[in-house]
Amino acid sequence: MTTNTTTETMTWRFPKEFWMANFMELLERAAYYGFFILLTVYLTDIVGFSDKETGVIVGIFYALLYFLPPFSGALGDKIGFKNGLILAFSLLCIGYFFLGVFHTKLMVILFLGVVMVGGSLIKPLITATVAKTTTEATRARGFSLFYWVVNFGAFSGKTFVPYIRQGMGLEYVNFFSAGMAFIALLTAIILFRQVERTGEKKSIADTGRALIRIIKAPRLIALTLIVAGFWTIQGQMYATMPKYVLRLLGPGAKPEWLANVNPLAVVIFVVFVTQFMKRYKAVTSILVGMLLMPLSALCMAWSGVLEGVAGTTDISVFGVMVLHPLTIMMILGIAIQGFAECFISPRFLEYFSLQAPKGQEGLYLGFSHLHSFFSNLAGFILSGFLLDAYCPDPKTLPVGLSEVERAAHYAHAHYIWYYFVGIGLSAAIALVIFRYITLKNDKKREPAAA
Repeated sequence: MTTNTTTETMTWRFPKEFWMANFMELLERAAYYGFFILLTVYLTDIVGFSDKETGVIVGIFYALLYFLPPFSGALGDKIGFKNGLILAFSLLCIGYFFLGVFHTKLMVILFLGVVMVGGSLIKPLITATVAKTTTEATRARGFSLFYWVVNFGAFSGKTFVPYIRQGMGLEYVNFFSAGMAFIALLTAIILFRQVERTGEKKSIADTGRALIRIIKAPRLIALTLIVAGFWTIQGQMYATMPKYVLRLLGPGAKPEWLANVNPLAVVIFVVFVTQFMKRYKAVTSILVGMLLMPLSALCMAWSGVLEGVAGTTDISVFGVMVLHPLTIMMILGIAIQGFAECFISPRFLEYFSLQAPKGQEGLYLGFSHLHSFFSNLAGFILSGFLLDAYCPDPKTLPVGLSEVERAAHYAHAHYIWYYFVGIGLSAAIALVIFRYITLKNDKKREPAAA
């Protein structure tokens, strides 16, 4: 009995480098989400890009941010974890800081690129450190703690930055992110010891060959493109929602807080959903989440319906607070997104890993976020055009408009979300077809295998 208790207790003990890695991840996520929830607003309101230009710039930025980590991980293998973290946080410090200093278009694009490279280095280095500093007995708890840290960092960053935006100015949010990255950099230099990578190191050439094999795998690339439909809607939390809320409700609104509903919903529901759905195939679980996503976009479009039913723009929520119908429906839509994510994310990784050749699961999983490359590229660009058409930048409206004339330009702003309802439904239908075809093909193979 004593031995078992000791073993169980020991499973919560980790090396110092494990805690340092999690602390740096906490800071990096606070910096990342604190700024990037407002990136499209910053590029339009401070730098002066149009909605369409912003959509293209941020779409490319986010797409590459998710595409580069497998290659950055190979670079991290060559230079070592400590040196990789120092390089990554140095780039983030430089990028965030100078985005706060310079607001000319060319300089902003340059330093966004610096942030993109730094950000692409972080994820493979931190996750590899967590893996290296845990054992078979502690790995599950280690990664569950890491997942909690990621969500807490995202939540805390988005909670804090509205006070900076409203009190000091939007451009000062960059300095908050630079400060978080600088503390992480000092941690990497002073407190973090080198962690040696064990096992076979993968080169950039190996990574490129794995990408080619994934692209040539019909099931993987088909499911990746289908699931990109889900992430296209999910990405509107950063692409469309901040501008949509600020333009319709005014600068006093806090879209950053609305975005926090997503990680909160994930933390609340992910364990229950994962346990409940483990009896079903991965594709079935993904399908449930895909069917929920159009409902999420529909909720976001129906704030006017709620206002019509309530007959007022001030709705009491359980007598605790008063919220605008748009705020209520945004909260509901984002909560549904978080709930849907619980069905999709864990099982997609499972499906992706099962398609990998034996011994190459790690390389394949490095590209498990390839769907985010496609969804961000398409979703942000589409968002820019939709905002320009239905919820335009106030600076682009004619001067001297009355309140009634001004409101007319935003009368159909909610139409934006119907486009994403259509994308969600199309992706769900495509997944039903994918599931039918793959199950049919699998049944054909069973007699041959026997």
